[in-house]
Parts: sequence; structure tokens; C-alpha cells
Amino acid sequence: MPKKFAIRILVLDDEPFMLKLLARILANLGYTSVSTFDSGRAALEQVDDPDRSPDLILLDLNMPEMDGVEFARRLVEHHYAGALILVSGEDERMQQSVEKLVRAHKIPMLGHLHKPATPEGLASLLEKWTALAQDGPCGAAKKIAAKKIYAADKVRAAIANGELVNYYQPKVVVATGVVAGAESLVRWRHPQDGMVFPDQFIGVAEAHGLIDDLTRAVLDGALAQIRRWEEAGLMLQVAINVSMDNLAALDFADFVAAQAAAAGVSPHSVVLEVTESRLMLDARAPLEILTRLRLKRFELSIDDFGTGHSSLAQLRDIPFDELKIDQSFVHGAWANDTLRAMFNSSLGLAKQLGMKTVAEGVEDRADWDFVRNTECDLAQGYFIAKPMPAADLPGWIQTWKTRMREDLSAGVVGEEQSRADPPTPM
Repeated sequence: MPKKFAIRILVLDDEPFMLKLLARILANLGYTSVSTFDSGRAALEQVDDPDRSPDLILLDLNMPEMDGVEFARRLVEHHYAGALILVSGEDERMQQSVEKLVRAHKIPMLGHLHKPATPEGLASLLEKWTALAQDGPCGAAKKIAAKKIYAADKVRAAIANGELVNYYQPKVVVATGVVAGAESLVRWRHPQDGMVFPDQFIGVAEAHGLIDDLTRAVLDGALAQIRRWEEAGLMLQVAINVSMDNLAALDFADFVAAQAAAAGVSPHSVVLEVTESRLMLDARAPLEILTRLRLKRFELSIDDFGTGHSSLAQLRDIPFDELKIDQSFVHGAWANDTLRAMFNSSLGLAKQLGMKTVAEGVEDRADWDFVRNTECDLAQGYFIAKPMPAADLPGWIQTWKTRMREDLSAGVVGEEQSRADPPTPM
């Protein structure tokens, strides 16, 4: 029997048979430190014990005294630092809803299984835990808890000192694999902390009136890069993210047009991706600015469609050219009826409105094959490429062309085989 991580697993279910079944499966898989409970209150007592607190909990949902949803909330109150797997007889949509809630609580969620759980299904999810635990037990949870959010004065100084850099994630034509463009994604090259990701400072910039300066720095860098690529013979359309907060200043459209002209870049080479991170109380300024940008022939993209405030109302009111189908509706849609329905609805709506479509979150071979069997125009995601420095993109394009040629020479990959293939590392 292969040696396993010495992890503590807690199983919570009100059915004695399920407790025995799961304990036996775990033992057969080589996991020997397993505790079983039929009461949420008793399970929480073990969570509170520093010497016995579990690294992983297998959780039922429908229990009489304390159901699984309440138990998950109480785990936050008890400062649980491990991960969760749902094992329940509830339907798929119910389990997906609870998964989303658990992630909102910042608890690592490995997935869910329908009762009766199989050894193969459980082993697959436990492998995910192994990947998350590279830094030791509950490494993923510790990383989440330790994520640093920077103060406004630090972000202001980073912008002023030119410490922000743009990375670029390629977008490819689904039908042909041709590289059509890239999305510019800001990073902070921190002098002490190394590369800092945008979720650690974008919200701070929005909350403290720094987002205009940040966006303008990103825009200037992206426009300069477009020009350098064009001079090298590489014609790419680059997408630049715009906060709704940028659209409160009526001079923003003129600023974008002036900067593009100064850089020698055609508006057709620029896509402005708009995400509503919060509801705008007065839509007049954003509507005017976006309409004027469209008149100036910049392309407009509605990002994260179907989430937050990005909705049908925006499609009705603003002349978007492109709709980005959110990654939460793309990754795994080939195996999920609900996600597939949402993906197809978004795609059909965009087609009826004459808009281009981009599938975000193409994370593995199964996602790629699913999207290739639709009428989606463009795709991006880790299966294609992670965001990279601008200097790396020309070399990556050659590697991607080789992958596409190999795919074509190998013929159409069978559906079952394609789903079994792991994501190609980038």
C-alpha cells in the first residue's frame, strides 16, 4: 500500500452505515488517521482541539441537529484551517450551491461526491488535497489566511515609482487555434515581496481613489507594447481592463484616444474590458464615455458576463462588441448540465446580438475540446497559456503553433481520451 500523507480526516454524517463505509474506503486507500462523528457539535469539539484538529473534513449536508450548511459556517467561527469534501445524497445543484458558499467562507473546497461514494471518486478528490498540501498539511488554507493586502500609501507609491508591470494572457481563435490577441493583466513587482497579484491591491486602489492612476499606467504600458509588437511584425489585439470607477471622469474617452494616438496605435488594436465590480448609482457618465469610446472605434468587451452586475441591462444599454463568458460557466461545463446550459445561453445571446464571444477559464483538455465543439469565437485559460511577461509571448506563440500542428496530425482526439488527458503545463 503506498505511503500517504499523515493527515487527519474527520467524517461527519448522521448515518452509521455511511460512517463505516467511508472509514473503510479511507483505510483501504491508506488513510489511517480517521475520526467519525454523527453530530456536528461533537465534531466541532475536535476541530477546536489543536492536537486532533482535522486537516480534511468529509461532510454530509442533510443532518437533523446541525445541517452541513450551518456546520460550514461554524467552521469559520472556530477558525478551521483545513479543507472540505461534500458527500451527500442531495442533487447536483444543491451541492454546487453549498460548494460556492464554502468557498465564500474562504475554506478550500476539493469537490463533492454523491452517495454512496466510490473509492475511485474519493481517491480522485484526495489527490487534489495532496496537490494543495505541498507546503504541509492545510497549506492552501494557510496561504489564503496569509494573503497580504497592501495599504493605500504603498499602492500609491508603487504607481508613482513605476513598479506595476503588465503580463499578457493569450486569446486564441477556437476554430483554428490562431493567436488573435492577449489580455493585459497588471502585476506589482514589489521590491521586497516579489510579484504581487492584483487581488491584493486593485480593491485598495478602487477604495482610495487610485484606480484612475493605476489604469492609466496599465494603459500606457499596454499601448507601448502593442506598438513594439507591431514593429516586430506581430499584430495582436490587446484587451485592457477598465474599472467602472474609471468611467466617472468624463475626460476618460479623450484621454484613451490621445494616448493611443501618441503611441501610434490604432483603436482597432485595443479592446477595453469592462467589469462592474459594484453597482453604479448614476449610469449617465459611464454610458457617455463607453459610447464615445465606441464611436472612436475602440472595441468594448463586457467581462465576467452573468456574474456581479454584468448583466442583460448592460447589453441593452451599451454598444459592446464582445462578450466574455465567465470562467465559472466554462470550466467543467462539459460534465455539468447547469454550467453547460448557462454557457450555451450566453453564447446564443451574444450571437443573436452580433457580438464576438470569448470563453474564459479553459483550464484543461476537456474544457478545450468542449469549447471547440461550440460556436464560440475565442478562448483563453491555463490550458492555452498562463499570463506571461511580454518578452515571453513571441516564443510561446511558436510553441503553441507546434502544439496545434501536433493536434492536427494526431487527428480528432476521442472524447473519453481527451477528458483523461491532464492539462498541458505552461
